[in-house]
Amino acid sequence: MIGKGFQNRYLSQIEVEEVVREGLAALPVEGRRLLVIIPDRTRTMPLPIFFRAIVQSLVPRVKELNFLVALGTHPPIDETDILQMVGLTAKEKATQYSKIGLFNHNWEDPRALTTLGMIPAEEIAALTQGLMRQDVPVQLNRMILDHDHLLICGPVFPHEVVGFSGGNKYFFPGIAGSDIINLTHWLGALVTSYKIIGAKDTPVRQVIDRAAALIPGPRHAICSVVSHEGVSGVYVGTPEEAYSAAADLSSQTHIVWVEKPYRQALSVMPSMYDDIWTGAKGMYKVEPAIADGGEVIIYAPHITEISYTHGHHIRRVGYHVRDYFLKQWDRFSNVPLSILAHSTHLRGMGAFENGVERPRIQVTLATGIPEELCWQVNLGYWDPATIRIEEWVGREAEGILLVPRAGEDLYRVKSN
Repeated sequence: MIGKGFQNRYLSQIEVEEVVREGLAALPVEGRRLLVIIPDRTRTMPLPIFFRAIVQSLVPRVKELNFLVALGTHPPIDETDILQMVGLTAKEKATQYSKIGLFNHNWEDPRALTTLGMIPAEEIAALTQGLMRQDVPVQLNRMILDHDHLLICGPVFPHEVVGFSGGNKYFFPGIAGSDIINLTHWLGALVTSYKIIGAKDTPVRQVIDRAAALIPGPRHAICSVVSHEGVSGVYVGTPEEAYSAAADLSSQTHIVWVEKPYRQALSVMPSMYDDIWTGAKGMYKVEPAIADGGEVIIYAPHITEISYTHGHHIRRVGYHVRDYFLKQWDRFSNVPLSILAHSTHLRGMGAFENGVERPRIQVTLATGIPEELCWQVNLGYWDPATIRIEEWVGREAEGILLVPRAGEDLYRVKSN
């Protein structure tokens, strides 16, 4: 593996490019068709730097080079936005980059998928420590069969479902079919986001790595550790080893340790989160640092939808703690598991006893979503027009936390 990373400084663009070039130079890709799997707009990353470094390094060596956006179940991105993501103008794409393909993943189209095999129920039970026991078909975007070599390029952050993002997670759920997406998300919900987020080795990671072993042909990854201020580290190797190194650095740079829990947090969501399905990260990343009975406020006046893809399901189910579903399974067993997982992740820890739901903390939306809908889905409402962010600054001694750019750094109490 080739890599470089620091806790106390950012890499220069030249250093990033050097690591990418050196790492790719070691890969046996001559004359091969290569598919690069990249993140969508919900991940902070200077993707244009990586895109150009990859293209410059590989075009002279490979037969074909294409890029596939790891959307998971997120909505497709139009060509103009993909060009903006990778830092190309329409003219550049039509001329010197005309042979580079840019594609969206489509998890809902069976024609876009191929089945690689099955992980049997007994193995799932072993990998999940007995939490789940079912056969799981492993489906991925069939473009992987049209290429000889797969390359992941994406950042690593603390993550509510798998512990840390990155590595083979770009396959599952990044370019996967619904069965394994549902299983891994519900598995994370069973463990709970509170416990799994920021953990390097988790049952979900083990299932993902096992599924990735079914992929034919070689796999490699460029795993980066980034913030909106810069790139802390870049590692090139197998998805497992590059992820491991990046997760170690992310645990040092993306986790904020606090002395005691806060009673209230205001998570200010950047515009890259355009619905609650993605903007819920403002809850996930601060939940472990909120005191029992406290409140997380997701402040995002620009968000007007619960989910562009799954909103109809969420409106029907609402947001509830995990045991609300487990103890009424007959009512909810027909709901896609990833929907139930998202519901419990946003509602957080809590109990459901004798027909009464008791969430550990309150979750409130200060968004463009109407008040009536917030209550309908079992969340609180705060008129965003009444919030003055400057009034939340410097109030940590009062037990109030302001997260000015929420969604990526994880907050934890030192004693936890």
